[in-house]
This record gives sequence, structure tokens and C-alpha cells, in this order.
Amino acid sequence: MTATAAASSWFDPKSLNSRLDSAWEHREFERLWRAFMTARLTIAVVLLLLQCGLMSLLQTLNVWPLVICSVYCVATLWSRLKASPRRLEQNFDLQWVLVIGVDVLCFIGLHFFPTATPINYSPLLALPVLLASLLGTLKLALGTSAGVTLLVLIHGLWLTLHNQTNITPHLFQSALTGAGMFIIAFLSHQLSARLLGLEQKVRRHQFAARIQQQVNALMIGAMSDGILVVDARGTVHAANPAARQLLQTRGKAVDETSFSLLAEPGWYALVEMTYRVFSDPKGQLQQDIQIQHDGGGVRRLHVRTQLTGIPWGDGDNLSVIFLQDLRELEARIRTEKLASMGRMSAAVAHEIRNPLAAISQANALLEEDLTDPHFKRLTQIIAQNATRLEKIVDDILNLARVGTQAQQQRASTIELTPTVRQICNDWGTQAGSAVVLSLHMTDQPLRVDFESEHLRRVLVNLLDNAKRYATSKPDAIQVQVFPASHDQVLLSVWSDGAPMEPSVEQHLFEPFFSSESRSSGLGLYICRSLCESHHAHINYRRVTQTARGTPTPGNSFDITLRRVPMNATIAP
Repeated sequence: MTATAAASSWFDPKSLNSRLDSAWEHREFERLWRAFMTARLTIAVVLLLLQCGLMSLLQTLNVWPLVICSVYCVATLWSRLKASPRRLEQNFDLQWVLVIGVDVLCFIGLHFFPTATPINYSPLLALPVLLASLLGTLKLALGTSAGVTLLVLIHGLWLTLHNQTNITPHLFQSALTGAGMFIIAFLSHQLSARLLGLEQKVRRHQFAARIQQQVNALMIGAMSDGILVVDARGTVHAANPAARQLLQTRGKAVDETSFSLLAEPGWYALVEMTYRVFSDPKGQLQQDIQIQHDGGGVRRLHVRTQLTGIPWGDGDNLSVIFLQDLRELEARIRTEKLASMGRMSAAVAHEIRNPLAAISQANALLEEDLTDPHFKRLTQIIAQNATRLEKIVDDILNLARVGTQAQQQRASTIELTPTVRQICNDWGTQAGSAVVLSLHMTDQPLRVDFESEHLRRVLVNLLDNAKRYATSKPDAIQVQVFPASHDQVLLSVWSDGAPMEPSVEQHLFEPFFSSESRSSGLGLYICRSLCESHHAHINYRRVTQTARGTPTPGNSFDITLRRVPMNATIAP
């Protein structure tokens, strides 16, 4: 993650807890400690084998180099197996002596007790200096370098006195070795500190990137809007579950990670829009399309596109496509309208219902004192229109109640067949014997998610509409209940009324739309609102049913309900 990306990210890596850094530092220090201990043990074994080889080849009697290498091998083996990783302090404590002091003493001892074949052990002195600079502080590293320089100088003086040679070369050699040790200590400590800081920053950014990736995956996976990542050839490289559901990929031959939009003819509208995106300079398009597979229904989608600006493949960009179900968008708009209508209904209740009650009561009192038929007819007209106005007010208030109940709705399970039979019998009793209602229901037990009182309101509204337009012949109104699939149940209310005009059918479920001047136009709208609050669907179609022994065309309102398993709890 770059600095620019981190600056624009909602998750700042600097906000990560310092315990993350301390835990990582401990792991890295332990790894570095083990590496140094292994390197020391390797050098000790090599030196021991070297001394054994020299003694066997040269037949030398100087056993001190072998003793020093043996002691050093035992000490490094103990450090590798027993010593616990711990950062060296600023002082020359016991930990320093066991880890670094042993190296310095052994390597200097090899200088004081040379073999018959002279070997320069000075490069080995860089190991304890590196140990002090990387595992300790700068002060400890410089102190170790000073100690190594002093010991090298003492060795030079010892050679001068022992061999009676000129001291100048030894002094120069000691000075160069000491300067090299100081440079190694300082540079290695500075480089290790810088690398540690960079690694901490990288670790923080990597951890922040993983958090962002996981959170983004959870959020995108839970979104109701579909998201596709598509290249110029129409290959989908990423799709969230909502997008797959909107594209109706269930049962299609598509891969779990990527698939081509050309695989299904029903996606051609989306393919055509994708091609236009990459030819557009801005790469931003908005359009309403339809997705329809063979034998399936039509799904209307609102599509928005945006180019990512990230090169892909041969230099092409990737496009992010956002899919929204127009049905859900329309439902949100209806919900907002419903909320506004609910606020309006309170004013309607106070401003209309109270004066209307006074008018109805005064008209009833006036009618009791009238004897003239002409005036009685006028009071009847007033009563009829007052009743009509009261029904309109009740419909508006019911609409507000539907909006509130839809928001507070809890899933409840009912047995559909006996519930529908009871509702139809109650409605038939109130409607009178002039209405002939036929029930066609399966004996198979069907359980659905629907609140019983809401189902009663929907079914009574549909039966009232059917009664208004149906004939008075037998089987003029039919109610059917049967399973449509393994997870859906169909409830149908059919009547042998005349076909609707296309203009009426187009606005059938819209609020306040009615083909009759005496209707409020809210009945079917309330039915649809109640159905959608229970994840059910209602639609109208012109269909032919068998009535009075002959095929008869009529109007059918079909409700598709969600079926639940038989072990579900029945609502009381």
C-alpha cells in the first residue's frame, strides 16, 4: 500500500495498537538471535575441524588452538540450545560475556597461540561487533569495537616484544582493524534501525490492507446492490452474491470465481452496455436493462458503470458495474411516499373525520323529524356521500397503518389452506347468498410466512373487487390454493368479469388510481404493500378457468407466497 493510498484510506495504519509492533519485534528479534547463534556454532565447528586437520597434517605439538576451539564450540552449542533470546543491554553484563565476550576472547586467543602455518583470524572479530550492533544498543556496539581494538593493539605489542620486530606495522594493522570495527558497528546499527522502522511500517500497512480487504469483502458480500468487475471482453472477474442473484446465475454453467457474460443470451443487454463503457472516454454510463432467461421471468435492473483506471492484461482497464433491482428502487420510493402519506393521514383524521361525524349525526337527527319524501331523499343522499367519504378516510388511514405494520412486521407461519377457507367462509356469510364462491384447494398441508390478519385484509379486498365486476352465475368467483414449486405456494382469486382496459391494467396497483369515481383506488395498492412486506408477490393476468362446466375467460389475481418447512412453528 503506497503512502497516497494510506492517506486516502479510511483505516489509518498509524491507529494500530503498539502491541502489534512489539509482538512482531519480538518474533523478528528471536529469529535474528537464532540465526546468529547458528552462525557462531557453524564457525566454531569449522575452526575445530581446521585445528584438527592442521594437527594431523603438520604434526604440531601446540594444543592451545585446539583447546580454544573446543571450548568455543561447547560455548556456542550451549548458547544455541539453552540461551534464551534477550536483547542486550547497554552494559557489559553476564549476557554479553556469554554471547559476545566468549567470541572476542576465543578469536584473540587464536592470535596469541598461532599454529605452524600462520592464519589471520582478524576477520572473525567482525562477528562479535555485528552481534553487539544488531542485538544490542549503539553504545554497546561501540564499546565492543573499542575492546576489540584494544585487544588487537595488545596483540601487536606482544608480537613486537616476542619477535623483536618493528612496532610500526603492528600499530598500523591495529589501527585499521579498530577503524573497520567502529565503522562496521556504526553502519550496521544504523542500517538495522532503518530496516526495522521500514519493516514496522510495511507490517502496519499490510495488516491495515488485510483488515480493509476483509471488511470490504464482508460489506460487498452483504450489499443488496450487485457489483461486477468486468474486462473489455465481457469476462467477469469478481461478482458479489447480490450480483449473481440479480443476474440469476443459479443453475447456470458459470464458474464460482469468474465467468463470461456471453455465456447466457439473457445477459446480452449487459454485454452491449459493457462494450460501450470501454469505448466511452469517461467510462460512466447509466441505463435500465432487462434480464430474462428462457422460461424465466423478466428482471429489470438499473445499471451504472465506472472504469477503475487500473491496467489489466494488454493494457485494458477494468470496469466496475453496479446493479440495482428496479423493483427494490420502486419499493423504496413507495415507502417514502407511504411515510409522507402516513403523516398526512393524521391531519386527515383530525380535519375530516370529526366534522364528518358531526354531519352524519346531524343528518340522522334531521331525518327523524322529516316526513316529506322529497326531503328524506335528500338526507339519504347526504348519508350515502358521508359514508363514501368516511370509507375514503378509512382507506387512507389503513394505508398509513400498512406502512407502520410493514416496518414492524415479524415473520409468522400459518397453515394456508384452513386459513383461506375460514376467511372465504366469513366473507361469503357477510356478502350474502347472492354470491356464489367456489373453493379449489389442495389437501396437501402448506405452510407459508404471512400474518393471518394481513392475509385476511388482502383476500377480502380481492374478493370485494371480484364481487364488484363478476356476474351472478355459478362459479363466478373462484379461490384456488396449490403448490407452485418446492418453495412457493400460489393463492389465486379469479372472477368471470370483463377484461380490463390496457390503460387501467397499466396503473392497476398504483395508489389513488381507480376506474370508478366512487373508489379511493387504494385497495389493490394496500394488497401489494402487505404482500411485499411478507416477501410475497401479487400480479394480475387474464386467464381462462373452467366455470359452469365450460372454459370461461376471466380476471385472476395471483399471490405467490414463500413456503416454509413443515417443522416450522405455527403462529397462534
